Amino acid sequence: MTHVTPAGKQHDSSGTGPSAAGKALYGGIGSRRITVRDIAAAKERGEKWPMLTAYDAMTASVFDEAGIPVMLVGDSMGNCHLGYESTVPVTMDEITILSAAVVRGTKRALIVGDLPFGSYQEGPVQALRSATRLVKEAGVGAVKLEGGERSAHQIELLVQSGIPVMAHVGLTPQSVNAYGGYPVQGRGEEAAQQLRRDAKAVQDAGAFAVVLETVPAEVAAEVTRSLHIPTVGIGAGPDCDAQVLVWTDMAGLTAGRVPRFVKQYAQLRQTLGDAARAFAEDVVQGAYPTAEHSFH
Repeated sequence: MTHVTPAGKQHDSSGTGPSAAGKALYGGIGSRRITVRDIAAAKERGEKWPMLTAYDAMTASVFDEAGIPVMLVGDSMGNCHLGYESTVPVTMDEITILSAAVVRGTKRALIVGDLPFGSYQEGPVQALRSATRLVKEAGVGAVKLEGGERSAHQIELLVQSGIPVMAHVGLTPQSVNAYGGYPVQGRGEEAAQQLRRDAKAVQDAGAFAVVLETVPAEVAAEVTRSLHIPTVGIGAGPDCDAQVLVWTDMAGLTAGRVPRFVKQYAQLRQTLGDAARAFAEDVVQGAYPTAEHSFH
């Protein structure tokens, strides 16, 4: 049987084709979750794919139904879900609880759980302990951690232990206090060379993908061409293998200014505000509830 997916393509849903999840990552239909093998195959095909963050079961279910193949339970929850000023205060308890919710709300997407600040910096053993908790308690299919060369030993042990790792180089938001903000990384030859070394180091350590955040598009394109694992861009230009956005930015729920690289595909903050005001006015005026909404 074939289905027309959100991408407008037909995919085998019998579970007997090249991938039981459907050959294409975006919009494929199948009976199992996306795996890192599917991610690698997409790189070989030259297929671009989308990734969004998610922090709760209901929102994650919407993205899963829309065909989003990979979701990140990011420590960005600190800024856009938990009310922190940065990602730094996010704890393993918070990541674990919300990752489990996203897993429960999805059927097809590969769920990647972030390792928050302080959960892996001590070394490989701490990283393994933290990642194992996310896999066992939350059910994620992979974890993400920040850092290139400095995190290579952590990545290597996790991969050797059977835990897929998505790396993250360029702007690493957990280092906000060291950066003094969120500056573009990889500008200038020395910085670009370090970015290349970081990307190669995480690939050599066994990462299945690497996020490139807030780096010059030309440098990201060069790194993408040089790696056999996919790059996931966020503020890294159009030539990465995949693109990720924080979902509240993408949907227009975030208040105030958003980063330059964000494209807003809806104005959800306005929509929710209008709905709340309409509800409030109905209550104040006695227009809700009516007999239709009452029991007798």
